[in-house]
Amino acid sequence: MAPHIAPVQTCEDFPSSVPVVIIGGGIVGLVAALTLSERGIPVIVLEKGVVAGEQSSRNQGWIRKTSRAPADMPLAVASDRLWARLPQKVGTDVGYREAGILFLARNEAEMEAHEAWIHSVEPLDLDSRLLTPGEIDRLVPGGRGNWAGGIYTPSDGRAEPSLAASAIARAAMAMGAIIVENCAVRSLVRSAGRVTGVVTERGEIGCDTVLLAGGLWSRRFLGNLGIDLPTLPLTVSVARTVPMDGPTEIAVGGPDFSFRKRADGGFVITQRSAIKAPITFDHLLIGRKYLSSLRSQGRYLRLAFGRDFIDDLTLPRRWKSGRISPFERMRIKDPAVDEGAIHEAFVALRAAWPIFDDAEIAELWAGTVDVTPDSLPVIDQVSEIAGLIVCSGFSGHGFGTAPAAGELAADILMGSTPIIDPKPYRFSRFER
Repeated sequence: MAPHIAPVQTCEDFPSSVPVVIIGGGIVGLVAALTLSERGIPVIVLEKGVVAGEQSSRNQGWIRKTSRAPADMPLAVASDRLWARLPQKVGTDVGYREAGILFLARNEAEMEAHEAWIHSVEPLDLDSRLLTPGEIDRLVPGGRGNWAGGIYTPSDGRAEPSLAASAIARAAMAMGAIIVENCAVRSLVRSAGRVTGVVTERGEIGCDTVLLAGGLWSRRFLGNLGIDLPTLPLTVSVARTVPMDGPTEIAVGGPDFSFRKRADGGFVITQRSAIKAPITFDHLLIGRKYLSSLRSQGRYLRLAFGRDFIDDLTLPRRWKSGRISPFERMRIKDPAVDEGAIHEAFVALRAAWPIFDDAEIAELWAGTVDVTPDSLPVIDQVSEIAGLIVCSGFSGHGFGTAPAAGELAADILMGSTPIIDPKPYRFSRFER
């Protein structure tokens, strides 16, 4: 099941050539398209399925700096500023609210980890602070959890995934961008080592530059070109409630639940410690690169071997541009919901905040993210192919950092002064 997305009237036809082709109609690619269009660069976005049909509409809508890796903080801080301006830029409300995010701690060891993070980002002068149990009760009243404390960043926020990407797409088209759905890019056209076009299921389009923002599918696209982008899939199941009274406007992350208020008055709820890790053939190929992250994050993962492995094997890893590509065989990745994890989340949440005893589930869905070994994306020129830029691997953080990530990709594409230092996102870091 997929969440309802605000519809977008995209284009049916497209020109035979255009300066920039963006592969992927998710929120990051759409921000890049809007940025380039604002700068007078003609661009076409080619989406194999529908705009925001995968993780861009299936995420939880958190826009956070709290507990983010220090190397990723400049991107998160820049995105905060851009999110605040986005409603005016796109001409509509996308549900953005600077309502704060709070993570709860069960014990002193978790509090020490939060304190260490605050010290690590002191030069950024954030408003993050540690909370006592009494302060948690005042900010999120009606609870009965026995918390050691928490960490809270008032300037963190939220937005609505079902609204934001569609609004950005409409704004980009109003600026001249062309967006085409149900049109997969099969491969690149190259001459003398550089991009000269793309081969789509509907024919060739000439171009000077390609921005690959294909999310989960970027690894497979690059693999067909002989380029290894190390990403593995993780799947999160999400519940949406009907409108209800809630304890706070703040988004709250507990040890085995999370919740945040929606613009429609309902809540988005997940089981934070039940992230499905569907085993695929890629685990055999690159799993060793993730040993370090498994040691620190493995307690949250639930390995699953089954249908996902078979589905992955049925999709080719090598194909010719004249043949049907994997992206046409699976237009939209629609993973099964882990209803057991959703049940666990509600049990834990109701024990902590009894007001959720009366919560009524309106909708369930799941989404799959592409995770790199260090949980940072790649936003960089591909050294082997001039004119090919990658902007993928956001590891579940793409929605929150999309405004700055898309602009950074546009800066790299144009050779402009980048919005932030792109060094943490270099492709070459995986070669070491």
